[in-house]
Amino acid sequence: MIKIDRHRCIYCGACVGVCPKLALILKETFIEYDEKKCINCGMCAKACPMKAIEFRK
Repeated sequence: MIKIDRHRCIYCGACVGVCPKLALILKETFIEYDEKKCINCGMCAKACPMKAIEFRK
């Protein structure tokens, strides 16, 4: 499970590009997250340059 800090996120799409299950979708002003698709790999949190994603197992 992840938590996205909306104040830190710059909507660059780095997290979206690395997600192997396409659980993240970049919208105009937010990142949409599908918890059912997420496999808890943590790749999105590692890819975020702003450290806006908190990964929780």
